[in-house]
Amino acid sequence: MSSTPLESLLNRAEQLLQRLALMLPQALAAPDWAAAVAFRYRKRGTAGWLQPVRQIAPIALSDLLEVDGQKDRLLRNTAQFVAGLPANNVLLTGARGTGKSSLIKACLNEFAPRGLRLIEVDKADLVDLPDLVDLVAVRPERFIVFCDDLSFDEGEPGYKALKSILDGSVAQASENVLIYATSNRRHLLPEYMKENLSYQHLENGEVHPGEVVEEKISLSERFGLWISFYPFSQDEYLAIVAQWLRGFNVPQDAITAARQESLVWALERGSRSGRVAFQFAKDYSGRHHA
Repeated sequence: MSSTPLESLLNRAEQLLQRLALMLPQALAAPDWAAAVAFRYRKRGTAGWLQPVRQIAPIALSDLLEVDGQKDRLLRNTAQFVAGLPANNVLLTGARGTGKSSLIKACLNEFAPRGLRLIEVDKADLVDLPDLVDLVAVRPERFIVFCDDLSFDEGEPGYKALKSILDGSVAQASENVLIYATSNRRHLLPEYMKENLSYQHLENGEVHPGEVVEEKISLSERFGLWISFYPFSQDEYLAIVAQWLRGFNVPQDAITAARQESLVWALERGSRSGRVAFQFAKDYSGRHHA
């Protein structure tokens, strides 16, 4: 039996409404919180979800050498947070490959048995940060929202969303959420020489930054704790190489023999970083055991 023109019109209208519903923002659904201690926020179109991270890098705090001062400050802040005491959002900045991200992962492994959880969010998805905060606000766990290698170009929407959550918004982050971010830029935004011209030099010798500079500084200032990382010296680099080689079960005589080769490896890459030390240790231990 053929449909009437009215039925045909209603069917087409229903199909159109179904397509429109798919285009509208979807409410963020809670994941299986027991599935993992770390989650990654994923997004496709307007739909976002939390994906459990089932394999977490088994980094321990004792694995990270030559960053004792930075380790102590982050460990103390995280311990306060997990205990329900006042704690700060943290910005870890400085030289690449010096352990900024690894230190956060090590803190997660340390405090996960005490209820700490981590949600990794790409900077492109920071516009959904208020939804994430609302989702976890009712949970008993303590959540670190982790933004790795964070930096913004002019006008990116995630900049304003992060700024509002950190401070200054009517809807503040709940007490069980902190933001931990790593960046190679101290102020998270590109800085240009021409911006120095906006500084005001007063008669009494004081210097005041202009509006453009103030805007760029304002985001990083909203992180209550700044932790800076610096390039490693040669001795520090060699100590980290030896630590990783021991972790790969390389005997001490072979570790001593690897000293010069590890320095050449760093020279070829133009960096004596913890990342470079780890990469050398993987290569050397693989060849040694083979």
